[in-house]
Amino acid sequence: MPSAKPLTTKLPDGYKPNDSEKFMGVKQQRYFTQLLLSWKEDLLNESRQTISNMQTDSLSHADAADRASSETDRSLELRASDRQRKLISKIDAAIRRIEEGSFGYCEETGDPISLARLEARPIATFSLDAQERHERNERVGR
Repeated sequence: MPSAKPLTTKLPDGYKPNDSEKFMGVKQQRYFTQLLLSWKEDLLNESRQTISNMQTDSLSHADAADRASSETDRSLELRASDRQRKLISKIDAAIRRIEEGSFGYCEETGDPISLARLEARPIATFSLDAQERHERNERVGR
């Protein structure tokens, strides 16, 4: 597994990883680092907006139905915020894997995870086959 300095390489405009280049070479590492950092920033901005909305939203509604609706909205926002916090943690872990040189390789098999899967889910830690096995085993265990 390569270990490179992905933050020192400038990517060409419109760059997309492809199978014809070295898997998880410097360009691909830089691409996924930028993708993950951008995703994280979007989530943090959403979180800040949610917090701001919750601070300005008054719960002193005269009507019980309005109060209940507001509480339900607040509960949904808190659950979404918790999911975002967990996702940010997974993004940070993926960035650490890039820095360590293990990003893009299946934790179970050590094989490369397809670029298409990493594009769709850059926090993936399993290849598609390994993920499907993992999910089947979870269903059987229930």
